[in-house]
Amino acid sequence: MAKLDEIIQWCNQTLKSHEFKDYAPNGLQIEGKSDVNKILCAVTASQDAIEAAIKQGADLLLVHHGYFWKGEPYPITGMRGKRIKSLIQHDISLAAYHLPLDSHPTLGNNAAIADLLALENIEALDPSERNPIGNIGYLKQPVSAEEFKLYVSQRLDFNAIHLPADKTSIQKIGFCTGGAQDFIGKAAEQNCDAYISGEVSERTFYEAKELNVHYYACGHHATERYGVQRLAKAISEQFDIEYSYLELNNPI
Repeated sequence: MAKLDEIIQWCNQTLKSHEFKDYAPNGLQIEGKSDVNKILCAVTASQDAIEAAIKQGADLLLVHHGYFWKGEPYPITGMRGKRIKSLIQHDISLAAYHLPLDSHPTLGNNAAIADLLALENIEALDPSERNPIGNIGYLKQPVSAEEFKLYVSQRLDFNAIHLPADKTSIQKIGFCTGGAQDFIGKAAEQNCDAYISGEVSERTFYEAKELNVHYYACGHHATERYGVQRLAKAISEQFDIEYSYLELNNPI
């Protein structure tokens, strides 16, 4: 058993959440019981994740995508009201870490992608950022664009969408998980051969061609299911408490 406030304090310090200007609050979003015996982690605080936390007797739901995003309406009604009501009724805390969990050099989503793809010599996609949100890595040997599509699809368990460029081989790769397709311009500035993110927009097709950077959309969910697992495992080891991960197989 561990204290909720101690877990949150450790997460905030470990992820340096105070250093990020984000689209939603990082850290504790809904406060439940003060003692935590079990954590359930998931990518998004959906109703399915909440129901699983209730069923498993979790005290803390740890996610990458939580609530209270900028631009959302203030009233807690409808779908969001039901979610929050379910958490409060069962005294379950909700903690969410967004950009800090993308960025962390060992626990983060980008770090996990680098490990899964065996990328080396990791550097910042934007060298001006204090805590880089995106990264660049290198394959040991160059491969063709089609070979790389097959590779990322297998390693990330997602049928990647490939938007082609003219480059005949790929070795220097920019990447940023989730909905960061518009960072392809930063990848072009750094002379990357390819760029990986989760989602894709119609305009990205033309940008890949005109910027001459192969683009691979590997799924918002698929690219961001690793950070929460790494963070939950680290919490479990730090505080000697149980955790589990809920995979909801979101195809987007």
